[in-house]
Formats: sequence, structure tokens, C-alpha cells
Amino acid sequence: MDSDETTQFTNPELPGYVGFANLPNQVHRKSVKKGFEFTLMVVGESGLGKSTVVDSLFLTDLYSRRYIPCVSDKVDRTVKIETSTVEIEERGVKLRLTVVDTPGYADAINSTDCFKAIVSYVDTQYEKYLQDESGLNRRGIVDARVHCCFYFINPIGHGLKPLDVLFMKALHTKVNIVPVIAKADTLTRSELLQLKQRIMDEIEKHGIQIYPLPDCDDDEDEEYREQCKQLKEAVPFAVIGSNTVLEVRSRKVRGRLYPWGVVEVENPEHCDFIKLRTMLIAHMQDLQEVTQEIHYENFRSERIASGSAITRKINKSRRTSTDVYEKDEKLNEKEKQLLEKDAQLKKMAELIGRMQAEMIRQTGSSRPSTKRGDVRASAAGSTTNGAVNGSASVRPAAYQTHQV
Repeated sequence: MDSDETTQFTNPELPGYVGFANLPNQVHRKSVKKGFEFTLMVVGESGLGKSTVVDSLFLTDLYSRRYIPCVSDKVDRTVKIETSTVEIEERGVKLRLTVVDTPGYADAINSTDCFKAIVSYVDTQYEKYLQDESGLNRRGIVDARVHCCFYFINPIGHGLKPLDVLFMKALHTKVNIVPVIAKADTLTRSELLQLKQRIMDEIEKHGIQIYPLPDCDDDEDEEYREQCKQLKEAVPFAVIGSNTVLEVRSRKVRGRLYPWGVVEVENPEHCDFIKLRTMLIAHMQDLQEVTQEIHYENFRSERIASGSAITRKINKSRRTSTDVYEKDEKLNEKEKQLLEKDAQLKKMAELIGRMQAEMIRQTGSSRPSTKRGDVRASAAGSTTNGAVNGSASVRPAAYQTHQV
């Protein structure tokens, strides 16, 4: 190939420019191509408008076929965990959103332990992610961990209820909790401010850790600092949800129509809906990082500590069983020796018994012949003696007769 036809590689940048300042653009392209994942959990009493707020936040229709149970079904109703996943694309950026709903929360007459199913679900997702992360194939891990939890508070009560305190104390070390006052259009502005202050005082009193909005850096612009300041002051967020599009002053808005006027959902003067959505979208990456670096690491360290404790117990039991086994082996050796000696003694006893039986048999067979010989000898001796004695006795008689 000729040198004239070869295209020469040229540096498009200025001389002295290395190019690592372009790394954020590489990360951006890779992230956009891969897409993003986020899991949102909504918890609260029935009828507070949780589903409507979620649909309004992401402009979706996740609960079009929602079933509303009757009163008789709520008497002994238990908490269910329902997940809905939807893929949202906006300006080329894809978001895989998973919404975890908890129907049945605080519906039963006895709702003391109704939050345990939610805590179990959160722990199960952490455990599943830990198993996937510790496996051989770590590619394509689906992150189903709960990154944020919207806890809806009833605006009718004077602050937090005991169940609200129990739930948030049980879950504040596992999930980023964001308190939300539902149906804020039922309260006046002064009542809403008093309720917000009372809720924050009770949260601080009970030591509940809600999601802390990150502080702004010194190099941030003034507009972003003011936005973060307003978001921090708006906690807990008072929201209104609506999927109805109304026409107000020649413009279409989403809101709720009342006899005295229209409440606009996306109007900052009416509610904190825009602030809640801004907090969620602007700090979505921070919510994921807090979940990964704090909540998940705490769960992981607890699991490793409990696993090491179990391992120590297993090793201790193994050592104990090994010692017992060695002792059993020693005892078995002694028992074997004793059994061998017993067997030898039994053999010797059997041998001695056979020898004694043989001697007795031999002695018994020789004794009858000796007796017959003795009888014959004694009988012959007695006959001889009788003959001698008889001849001796005759002779004197004859002698005596001869003398006469």
C-alpha cells in the first residue's frame, strides 16, 4: 500500500493535552449504554394515595388493575409484598424502575408485627445480592436491593403513631427512609407546618435515622446550594397525587378539582411534590451509594461475623468430636486388649476342661479292671488259705485220734 493512500492519525486536541480529562465522558457513555436500576418501596396505610403518588412521580400507570379489598377482607389481612418493574426511557437514558408495594400494612385489627414481612423482604434481597456477589459468576447481577423507602404518614393524626415509630426504628438501619405526609390538601398551611415540626421532633426523640440529604461542596453554584437548602427544609415532604389532567388558565396541569378551586400537583405553592421528585432524581445516585456503602456493608459485616461465629462453633464441635473420637479409640484399644485376654482365658479354660475330662475318662476306664483283679486275687488267696488252714486243722485231729 502506498504511503500516499495511508491516512495519518492526528491528535484532535491542542499540544500538551493528554486526554484523561475525557474520562467522565467515557463513564457517561458507558452508563447510558448500560442503563440504570433503582428500587423504590412505598409503605403506609391503605387509602393514603401511595399508588397515585408513584404514578405521578414517574408518569406511569403501574396500578391500573389494582384490587381494593372490602372491610371483611381487611380484618385478618396480612402484609403482602408486590413488585412492579417498568423500564422508562427519557432522552436516551434508560431506567429500570422497580416499585415495591406493601398492601395490607396496618389494615388488620392487630397490626403489631405487620412490618416484620417488610423487614424480612429487605434482608432477603441483601442476602440474595451477597450470594450473587460471592459466587463464581459475578456478571449480570441484578440489584434488587431497596434503595429508598417512602413512608406515608396519615395527616389526620397528631404526629406519628406508635406503629410508625416501630416500623421506622426496625428499618432505619437497613433502608433510606424518606417520610412523606400524604394528602396534604386536607390541611391548612399553618396546620401543615405544625405537623411537620411535630413529626421531626418525634423522629429526633426516638432516635430514628431518616435519609440525610448530602451537604453541598464549596465549589457548587449558588443555585444548587439554594435547592439543597429548600429540600432539607421541606422534610417531611407534604405531597398530593393525581393523574387527572385539567385545564387551568389555558394550560394543562395535573391536579385535583374541588368546588372552591383546583389543587395543582406540580405547583410548589400547593404541595412539596416537585421537591420530592427533585430529591429522588437529583440524589438517586447518592441513595444507591448509601445503600451500598452503609446499609449493605453493615448487613455484610453482620453476616460475616455471624458466619465466623458459626464457623468457630463448628470447629469447636469438630475438635470436641475429635477428642471424643480419640478417647473412644483409646477405650476401644483397651477393650480390644481385654477382649483378647478374655478370649485367651476362655481358650485356656476350655483346654484345661478338655484335659481334665480326658484324665477323668482315662481314670474311669482303668478302675473297674483293677477291682476285678483284686477280687480274683483275694478270692484265690482266701481259697489257698482255707486249704492250708483246713489241712492244718485235720492233721491235729488225726494226730489226736492217733494218740488215743
